[in-house]
Amino acid sequence: MQAILGVIFHFIGGFASGSFYMPYKKVKGWHWESFWIVGGIFSWLIVPPLAAYLTIPGFADIIKGASGSTIGLAYMFGVLWGIGGLTYGLGVRYLGVSLGSSIILGLCMVFGAIIPSIYYDLFPKEGKDTFSMLTGSQWGLTVLAGLAVCIVGIIICGKAGMMKEKQLVKEATDPHGMETKTEYKFALGMFVSIVSGVLSACFNFGLEAGKPMADLANELWKAANPNQGNFLYQNNVTYVVVLWGGLTTNFIWCMILNARNKTFNDYTNKQTPLLKNYIFSALAGTTWFLQFFFYGMGESKLGNGPSSWILHMAFIILTANMWGLVLKEWKGVNKKTITTIVLGIITIIVSVLLVGYGNSIK
Repeated sequence: MQAILGVIFHFIGGFASGSFYMPYKKVKGWHWESFWIVGGIFSWLIVPPLAAYLTIPGFADIIKGASGSTIGLAYMFGVLWGIGGLTYGLGVRYLGVSLGSSIILGLCMVFGAIIPSIYYDLFPKEGKDTFSMLTGSQWGLTVLAGLAVCIVGIIICGKAGMMKEKQLVKEATDPHGMETKTEYKFALGMFVSIVSGVLSACFNFGLEAGKPMADLANELWKAANPNQGNFLYQNNVTYVVVLWGGLTTNFIWCMILNARNKTFNDYTNKQTPLLKNYIFSALAGTTWFLQFFFYGMGESKLGNGPSSWILHMAFIILTANMWGLVLKEWKGVNKKTITTIVLGIITIIVSVLLVGYGNSIK
């Protein structure tokens, strides 16, 4: 039952993350850097401490009492993750929601799941899943098999993206043989997606670094609520610190873009639907944070290890691909390309089932 609840919570979180970019599409007349940082202020500065305040009594005291190394490492990984978040937006811009999210989050899933388990093989810590545990047990091998299947699914999605590019370039050529302008740029999109995927995995490293704060929140909860199991919201205190790092990176870069592109007037331009733009940006930012709110709940049921991260990322990829189909990002491609992307999605679904089964026999 615990494993089933964990999978459900990760699904809700994955759906929120895979859907957060949708409100941004309703923003009119603003440049990317403007709506990105407005949404980000809600994602990284406003909503996290609000969620912690509502769920963890005395969360600020837990942060104040944490060691400098815990705070520093969690913040540092948040900064690195923030760079990955910036390039995520560009990856989606150049590859589309479906393909961009598949590549970025697939890489993020691999690095975020494997590297911490290898680290705990080298520096053992009680309660942590190590790579040796994964390779030396039936449940662990099943989880790794799910990871491998998910990678295959991502490769299939990438193949579909290359097929899509060839067809779009062909259709975007005018009668004189000149290519018309298109936002879809596979090579550039792949580059920024790879950078984003690798650095985005640092969020999981930040959670690992800030685990002493979550552990303390969990201990306080258990002391006040004996025989109630692990605290569902224990990670909410860690998010506050990690997301400070993400805010730092994104704020600096967006301000640089505002200055370079002379777009500071976006925030007060009455020629645009200002109220709607702020509301949709805030909605996008809040939706984005909900992914980790539910990730923490899922993790409390499955444990802070590769399984939680793999499930979370797989559900995001599934949701992003679903939106890609709904938004008709694959419109105009032939049946073979559609079949390929659908096959990729089905493969990722199989990977989710494998990881879920692996956790059920743990």
